[in-house]
Amino acid sequence: MAALTLNSATAAVVTFETVPLASKSYWDGSDGSGGITVDGATFKNSYTPTYSSWTGFAVSNTTDTITPGWYNQYSAYTGGGAGGGAGGGAGGSANYAVGYYTTYDYAAYVTLASLTNMAGKGASFTNTTYAALSMLDGDGFAKKFGGATGNDADWLMLTIQGYAAGLPAGAVDFYLADYRFADHAQDYIVNDWRQVDFTPLGSVDELRFTMSSSDNNIYGMKTPSYFAMDNFPAVPEPSAALLLALSGMGCLARRKR
Repeated sequence: MAALTLNSATAAVVTFETVPLASKSYWDGSDGSGGITVDGATFKNSYTPTYSSWTGFAVSNTTDTITPGWYNQYSAYTGGGAGGGAGGGAGGSANYAVGYYTTYDYAAYVTLASLTNMAGKGASFTNTTYAALSMLDGDGFAKKFGGATGNDADWLMLTIQGYAAGLPAGAVDFYLADYRFADHAQDYIVNDWRQVDFTPLGSVDELRFTMSSSDNNIYGMKTPSYFAMDNFPAVPEPSAALLLALSGMGCLARRKR
């Protein structure tokens, strides 16, 4: 099915605020659309009805930073507690995207309306509550970062790879948690929105998101492979009015020759 398409009047960045969500809710692709397009950027989603599961991108405005576990997989670790408070998005906004990366059903990528030079552009990222509390305290599957002594050199990394016409371009790594410091007072789990510069990606028409961790078994990552994203650089498709204006300018130019 075609991805759900939304547009705003002006589009410098995708803030996800035009995605219609009830308070403390989320869109996870259960409509079978296969993704959501906002201002020319399509955020892919793969939903499996049999298991009510998804991969790729969801859009959320939930704000629970207290409840651990998979049932709280849609909350950014920046919201207002279990019951509410300030918005969970960047700058206190309501909506934001949640990315979920898996190796078995790869859908965590964004396609752009056109080839775009990412110089000077970027997006905001943070942890989800599910991943952050798992790293902070451990859970029934993943370890507590730092281990029993606090000295384990653990980390969780998001990698953003740019593609142009299907060919890999530049890449950017962003650590969502890092416990590799000699001075463990510097160890951190990201709990605020942080801007990531996309300049090294170059000119691209697709971005693919992967994750890696120090905590693995034979099946792969044990750390929950989630991240939250907001204020993504928008590449809006030309509006009908703009296309008409450009067409008129072309006709005028031909008459002047």
